Amino acid sequence: MKSPSSVSGVWRRGWSVDVHTTSSQYLGDDEHGHPQFDTTRSELGELLYRLKYRGEDQNAGVIAEILADFLSTKPNAMSRVDAIVPVPPSSRRARQPVLAIARELGKLLDLPVLEDAVSKTKNTPELKGVFDAEKRREYLDNAFVAIAEAVSGKGVLLVDDLYRSGATANAVAHALVTAESSPVYFLAATRTRSNA
Repeated sequence: MKSPSSVSGVWRRGWSVDVHTTSSQYLGDDEHGHPQFDTTRSELGELLYRLKYRGEDQNAGVIAEILADFLSTKPNAMSRVDAIVPVPPSSRRARQPVLAIARELGKLLDLPVLEDAVSKTKNTPELKGVFDAEKRREYLDNAFVAIAEAVSGKGVLLVDDLYRSGATANAVAHALVTAESSPVYFLAATRTRSNA
């Protein structure tokens, strides 16, 4: 059962379709001192986890279908969207889940996916371990630039796989707005239970 939620940000309207995990219990540290958890994920969270960490590439299409189904309930917003822009991946992987999901979503919605419309202008640390919201914003300040020729005057759906604090998504949306993309909407497949 999905649990959609609105998320606020630089965008006109934003949503996440479901929580990523439904529970997580700390089990202790392993022999290397890394914390171990017994985690239960939502159905969508499990699909995303298996796409990201188990190489189950077919899940990108399944996730995109769930997102497209959700977006069908937002006809006013979608009537103003001309293209999909994926949030640039935060780390290098052989397969980039957010790009795979955006490509599949683009096919389903018959919208172009502008993978290169936003680029990083500086290196930032892996933000997964940065818990101070102000520090995350500081790292992301002016970290992205949007190519005006690609997005100016276009309605954009900014897509991410997992929404935590929104710092990265907001930095990317700010770059899109600066490049005169209008309107900008945001959609994340899942969100953390805590936005810290």
